[in-house]
Amino acid sequence: MTLDELSRPTRGLGERVIERLLQSAGLISVLTTIGILWVLLAETTSFFSEVSIGEFFGSTVWTPLFAEKSFGIWPLVTGTLLVTGVALMVAVPFGVLAAIYLSEFAPPRVRKVLKPLLEILAGVPTIVYGYFALIVVTPVLQGFMPDLSGFNALAPGLVMGVMIIPMIASLSEDALRAVPSSLREASWGLGASKLATIRRVVVPAAASGIVASVILAMSRAIGETMIVAIAAGQQPNFTADPTVPVETMTAYIVQVSMGDTPVGTIEYKTIFAVGTALFVLTLLMNILSRRIRRRLARGVGG
Repeated sequence: MTLDELSRPTRGLGERVIERLLQSAGLISVLTTIGILWVLLAETTSFFSEVSIGEFFGSTVWTPLFAEKSFGIWPLVTGTLLVTGVALMVAVPFGVLAAIYLSEFAPPRVRKVLKPLLEILAGVPTIVYGYFALIVVTPVLQGFMPDLSGFNALAPGLVMGVMIIPMIASLSEDALRAVPSSLREASWGLGASKLATIRRVVVPAAASGIVASVILAMSRAIGETMIVAIAAGQQPNFTADPTVPVETMTAYIVQVSMGDTPVGTIEYKTIFAVGTALFVLTLLMNILSRRIRRRLARGVGG
């Protein structure tokens, strides 16, 4: 019997153990997700046994902690989308431009230095960003906009945009670098300039990857808590004006979860209803974004 034949059963046992461990890891992830959904749905069902769905989706007033209670979710939804929109307006252009520079223009030595420095921004604690938005960015903006409220959606949105730039830049740069060099060379061979090649060949070919980076950044912005909890004001206003205080869905969950609200009350159950709404909102955005990615990928492939 050869040495290879003697070692074969051992390798087979090791492979089976690794396979079982990987299956267990996947199963734990699935069970954890099911557990989260179970808790959300159970508490949300209990919430809607006391509050009508019509009021939840039909009212534009959210005051569950007041004496006169109202449970319209839209102020929290608009606050979340408003801050996220401001963040994306900052992060998408700067992130994509940074990715294009790192992928197409930066020398290898410069790229090795700039990319880690850029990604350091992602490691800064979000509470630091929150206080920076409140103490630094808001006073600076008030110098240009005297009517700007001390708490507003604009300052945390801008700072959040800076926070998610590394995510868009890093993932978009990977997508751009994955474009085959043959496409660039073919474009140059036809007489196109480097900028025209980037605009008409490289970026369209990497569009699905760029959209994926924006999707992840958007989900990150929607789920951000500390920046908006500190600098946005925690006032659920139904508005599209970024200069006034707002409250996001995550900030409200933090506000109620501080321990002052008794467990089992209708006020406590609102955090699960808001959590379910946040989960559904994120899911719908991801589904829509995946369809956009597939359409872009088919357009490039076609």
